[in-house]
Amino acid sequence: MSVNSPPIDFYGLIREGDLVVCGQATAEPVTLTEALMAQAARLPPFRMMIGPVFSETFPASCATNVSFQSYGVIGNARRLARSGRLDVIPSNYSAFCADFAVRRHKADVVLVQLAQARDGRLSASLSNDYVIDAARAGRLVIAEINPDAPFTFGAEWPEGVPIHMRVAARRSPVELASTPPDDVSRRIAAHAASLIVDGSTLQFGVGRIPDAILSSLSHLRHLGIHSGLINDAVVDLIACGAVTNAEKGIDPGITVTNQVIGTQRLYRFVHENEAVAVRPTSYTHGQSVLARINRLVAINSALQVGLDGSVNSETLNGVAIGAIGGQLDFVRGANASPGGRAVIALPATASDGTSRIVAHVETVTTPRADVDAIVTEWGIAELRGCGLAERARRMIAIAAPEHRDALSAQLRGT
Repeated sequence: MSVNSPPIDFYGLIREGDLVVCGQATAEPVTLTEALMAQAARLPPFRMMIGPVFSETFPASCATNVSFQSYGVIGNARRLARSGRLDVIPSNYSAFCADFAVRRHKADVVLVQLAQARDGRLSASLSNDYVIDAARAGRLVIAEINPDAPFTFGAEWPEGVPIHMRVAARRSPVELASTPPDDVSRRIAAHAASLIVDGSTLQFGVGRIPDAILSSLSHLRHLGIHSGLINDAVVDLIACGAVTNAEKGIDPGITVTNQVIGTQRLYRFVHENEAVAVRPTSYTHGQSVLARINRLVAINSALQVGLDGSVNSETLNGVAIGAIGGQLDFVRGANASPGGRAVIALPATASDGTSRIVAHVETVTTPRADVDAIVTEWGIAELRGCGLAERARRMIAIAAPEHRDALSAQLRGT
């Protein structure tokens, strides 16, 4: 096969109406997905299920006979959403994954990136999400074996799940570098860090603010990690001794995650590292598991927060630009955890200068009854146990100063 020839010919493999599921985020099998998109115009119409996209694989201009679905709009999936080509399934991430296990979602073709150990064992490597359950029922499972993908424990490919075709990867796994902090994210991080104590267990997402918060925790000790993802900042916290996973209450000494999203530095760290477990969503996001963790601090973001504490992480002006993701799973898990905290951290203003603290959110991702602490660069609003009037007062206090009078007027109805 020449370098320029396709790694696989999808003609005859993809049938009309097929649902094609591929690995998400850094687990995307780019050799396969790029080949599929390049050939899509000559294939019968099919549907593509994607998650967060950090590659350049799915441009808005791709073949019109492909329709796209996802549980949210994250990363470069926003291009498809802006062009009206992405149908969003409004589902908690844990429920979305579980729907593949019970075959509410049923894949026809599954494309997956795998790592192979020296003894031949295979691992789903960078993500232990819905792909394995999708493959159990798939008509055709095609694996991209990537020598640069780390072999991770907890994500071993089950022997009973068939792989019908294998191809050699032509690209290293997708990488996502941390975003350098700016002044606003540093100020948010300083407030959020005050809620985190020695022995806390951390959950966090992707982005500038969680990266800034993690980078401000090196002075703490005996932190643990039980998260939907880990990134390069976790390597730093382990190296400086802040993270030991010694006081989590479960999985002592083990960093637990569902996805690995970072650079080759992180991938080398997790490769064959028995102190890291890439576990399925039923474990990483399971309420019965999260409730057993000591001092779980869930750090999540939002697009808007209302004066009553309701959180919107999904839409602005009626357009989907975010996701439910694991936010509600972890907020409720942190609330059930002994000593846990559920933190929603966001800038007080959007890039266009409008307030992200609003009278009423347009979409409720996390209900006000579940909200604990809201953090902006202007401070912390402790909302748990507060009445609506006191919540509004505290929320206005952490809005940008130039928006506080307008928010107060909206509250009075004047």
